Amino acid sequence: MTRSLFVHLVPQLFDPEEVQGGVVVILDILRASTTIIHALENGAHGVIPVADVEQARVVGSRLTAEQALLGGEREGLLIPGFDLDNNPLAYTRHVVAGKKIVFTTTNGTAALERAKAAREILIGAFVNLSAVVDKLYASTGPVHLVCAGTRGKVTLEDALCAGGIAWKLLEKDQQDLFDRTDDQLQLVLDAYRNRTKDSATFRRAMRSSFGGRNCVRLGFDLQIDRAATIDLFKSVPVFDATTGTITS
Repeated sequence: MTRSLFVHLVPQLFDPEEVQGGVVVILDILRASTTIIHALENGAHGVIPVADVEQARVVGSRLTAEQALLGGEREGLLIPGFDLDNNPLAYTRHVVAGKKIVFTTTNGTAALERAKAAREILIGAFVNLSAVVDKLYASTGPVHLVCAGTRGKVTLEDALCAGGIAWKLLEKDQQDLFDRTDDQLQLVLDAYRNRTKDSATFRRAMRSSFGGRNCVRLGFDLQIDRAATIDLFKSVPVFDATTGTITS
């Protein structure tokens, strides 16, 4: 039976019920997905995504400072009173090991909230791209690659990662298991093919993207380079709707 493979360039382009029974991959490359993966790889016990700042403070108040840290951003910057921003390089083992991270960002956590009806929700990025592909290939049912975008606008960095996942997934698909007709899928495949011909082209694309330009403006060049590192990790974080926590 053919499996559907959909791309949603921004979360607003799908109704929540459309992902029921499917596997969703949340892609917020600059920077929430990349940061969540770093936190868990460096020993965090879990990431608790919440929609807004006040909710994060409420959830954090139920945990001790030894148990949890508050992380996230608004307008790309550290939220007053929070322990960490949305910089993947700040989530070191020394800082996050053994902690739960209560996490809120402008776009990534909102995308996850919209996808909660899915059977399974994964967190993807360039840093775990091949691991995501392998997990999707081994799964069943429809696949939805959800680009977080920025405030309802399409972002090239998320589209490129969706294209990379789709490209490698279809390369593995020697039996034509996946339906390739989705128009947004075709768009991201074309973008990935044209903007990742070599390392220099890829880095230029990341810096010139919507999220990349914001990071450059804020002086976060090293974070762009980190987010553009392919297959740095082999884990795929999974969101558990029952506990409201992301774990590896």
